[in-house]
Amino acid sequence: MKKHTKLIISTDDISNKKVNVSTGELKKLATQARVAILTMTTLSQSGHPGGSMSSIDVLLALYHIIKIDHNNPADINRDRVIVSNGHISPAVYATLALCGFFNLEDAVTQYRMAGSHFEGHIEPELPGIEWATGNLGQGLSAATGFALESKLKGLSNQVYCLMGDGEQQKGQLCEARRFATKYKLNNITAIIDYNGLQINGKIGDVMPQNILENYLSDGWTVLEIDGHDFDDIIAAVNEAKNIDSPVLILAHTVMSKGVSFMENKEKYHGSPLPEGDLFRAYEELNYKMDYQALKEKRNNKAKFTHKQNNTEFKFNTNNKVYDKPTDNRSAWGDAIADIARLNTNNPVKIAVFDCDLQGSVKTGDFAKVMPDSFIQAGIMEHHTAVCAGALSKNGIQTFFADFGVFGISETYNQHRLNDINKTNLKVVLTHVGLDVGEDGKTHQCLDYIGLVNNLYGYKLIIPADPNQTYKAISYVANQKGNFLISMGRSKLDIIKNENGEIHYGENYVYEYGKADILRNGLKACMFVTGTLTNAAIKIIDELQQNICLINISSPLDIEDAIIKKAIDTGLIFTLEDHNVKTGLGSIIAQKIVKFNKACKLECFGVNDYACSGTADDVYAYCGLSPEIIKERILTCLNEK
Repeated sequence: MKKHTKLIISTDDISNKKVNVSTGELKKLATQARVAILTMTTLSQSGHPGGSMSSIDVLLALYHIIKIDHNNPADINRDRVIVSNGHISPAVYATLALCGFFNLEDAVTQYRMAGSHFEGHIEPELPGIEWATGNLGQGLSAATGFALESKLKGLSNQVYCLMGDGEQQKGQLCEARRFATKYKLNNITAIIDYNGLQINGKIGDVMPQNILENYLSDGWTVLEIDGHDFDDIIAAVNEAKNIDSPVLILAHTVMSKGVSFMENKEKYHGSPLPEGDLFRAYEELNYKMDYQALKEKRNNKAKFTHKQNNTEFKFNTNNKVYDKPTDNRSAWGDAIADIARLNTNNPVKIAVFDCDLQGSVKTGDFAKVMPDSFIQAGIMEHHTAVCAGALSKNGIQTFFADFGVFGISETYNQHRLNDINKTNLKVVLTHVGLDVGEDGKTHQCLDYIGLVNNLYGYKLIIPADPNQTYKAISYVANQKGNFLISMGRSKLDIIKNENGEIHYGENYVYEYGKADILRNGLKACMFVTGTLTNAAIKIIDELQQNICLINISSPLDIEDAIIKKAIDTGLIFTLEDHNVKTGLGSIIAQKIVKFNKACKLECFGVNDYACSGTADDVYAYCGLSPEIIKERILTCLNEK
């Protein structure tokens, strides 16, 4: 490993003003920060002082030399710092406060208090924090997203990712390392707080690993340093900027560094000091805060306002119309490729992520039109979901295409983190529902409506045919926020109205939340979503029972008026190939209860994991064949 020359910090900030901070001054700040860390965790009687104190020297050194201005923390040319081990929030808050981002006393007195932005794990509502973390192992994926953003935009900034040593046991970090090497992200530097301890003891006892060799084997350059030596830290950070590969700085540290009776004890990973021991620590550090006065001020809330990303997405789109059976996934592929062709000179960037499913999820044409914006991430869905989310934060309209079970069921926690971080990701899922057929129960994604419904900031679109799919993709290309668009695998007939005209034709404009009446009727009402829409049309037409048929493409946001109209018929059916407990039927049921009106509800859906076979056979196995559905409908009508 390389050794580093001792030096005094001297660098230029964003405004090109010279900054000079001696290591002696940094040591004084570090003592002040350690006292703040201990005080805020004792005041709240919760938190993680041990890792905060082992990492504080790295944080202070880093924020004093990187390109970031507390007066303009959103400057596009700033360096980015992602703190993956978000539980060291006390250290992050102390560092940012001492660098002028906000008042230190606010951080100390409002730490982990309801209504404050100084939460237990860091959140981007505070200036200087780029990404909410806490789910260990995801920070490096987010950092690669920000580093990729800089490459696509031609920026010369650096991205730094701080991590704990225990979290290196997470598999997603392997995915992130390989991705960074493949895409030559030489603008990213990871720094590991290598204090050797985690909650249950030594990291080697909890789960043996060779952190250094893992990074070397994945093509990273590794620098080992003393994580409490400011000269060593600064030298390594400066050296990393000149290395043409991703760099790991392995910073050897001591848990709870600075207070002898706390050092090297895993107890303090997540245990604050009682007040008596806090005062002992003050004496040992030879620095104290007015604890009683701070305690009295703890009821005053800190006031910060989250700033939403104001990026406007403006992409030209086509008005294509299909008149022959086509699969929805091909329509998605056509739409995103057409958007690429129409916007090759658009200053607003677009990117598409794929996980080794290019032929199946139909991203190939886009890759030909915009090869530099096509990101092939391999079979690494967990990393891809977070990386794509981070890339989408700052003006790059980002799509992530995948099979349903991989793109949402397997990566739910990653999308939850994207939701918390208010990303602008467009997730396109193919192969959802029973339509997957022969692939069997492991690939039949039945639960995604319920999963997305748990995410407060995601919108869901389930198009009914290729024309609606094409127009829905054109719609989301010009929208902010997180969207999930789902579709099956098979070719579908083009939906037509009662006059035989293409329903989602040339004059159709997709409108999120709007239901589509496909057949009129007063005797009962059927709601359908997605792949089974064509089957529903045939069933209603064959029954000739005066049943209204309504297609719901946005089941999480159904307009109240259409539900009230359906309730008035006295009998509602729902039809879908999703989990009947959490799908469209459950949402309609909640709506009916909301209006407190009597109405019978009969839900057609999937009651258990299905089997492998042709799509028609699987539908029949699950009680969703046209014959079974018609028989149940007639029974309900007779009982009405």
